[in-house]
Amino acid sequence: MKSIFYPANERGTSDHGWLKANFSFSFAGYYHPDKVHFGALRVLNDDIIAGGMGFGTHPHDNMEIITIPLHGALEHKDSMGNIGVIHSGEVQVMSAGTGVEHSEYNHSKTESANTLQIWLFPKFKNIEPRYDQRDFKDAFKLNEFTTLVTGDKNVDALWINQDATFSMGGFEADKTINYDIKNAGNGAYIFVLEGSVKINGQVLNKKDALGVVDISSITIDTLATTRLLIIEVPMLQ
Repeated sequence: MKSIFYPANERGTSDHGWLKANFSFSFAGYYHPDKVHFGALRVLNDDIIAGGMGFGTHPHDNMEIITIPLHGALEHKDSMGNIGVIHSGEVQVMSAGTGVEHSEYNHSKTESANTLQIWLFPKFKNIEPRYDQRDFKDAFKLNEFTTLVTGDKNVDALWINQDATFSMGGFEADKTINYDIKNAGNGAYIFVLEGSVKINGQVLNKKDALGVVDISSITIDTLATTRLLIIEVPMLQ
């Protein structure tokens, strides 16, 4: 197993007042030559958006975009005609494909929202744009991973145009968790949303991450009550 440690305090940052962002990978004005992407994982932005504020209409193309509200909710509107609200516990996916425009705003006028916006390079370019959204609140079970997003249409989860899998779960302290790689050759980006874990001798605390490659399974020991997101992706060059 080969691994890359991504400490939370070494992420790129941006403070626009209404938006406080943390960039796991190079984005906008933040560039780090060793943090451009992890395989097909191109962007992982951890955003805190002030009440009533957000991102105006802007374009995307040929990118798989996954939005996960951790706290609060986002209003979404796009050029495909989709209008709605994404709450914590729900996940949104959007294949930008040949091109799409959308806007995202904090649904609350007074409370801040914390969201993850994640971009993956697509498996196939120039597909027809598509959108989907799903509520997972009733699917989560303590000490188990729930598959949120997958490129396998036979799995009961949101589909994306990439051989990737997003898994999330909450775990008690002092548990040993085994995660099996779904697609041979994929790597896994393990992101600690809450708590603390140890993987192959490396301790990870809140918002730390570990990228691991050349593996078929991962053993994770929880050191505290923990919430994890694992993003399994093809290791593109």
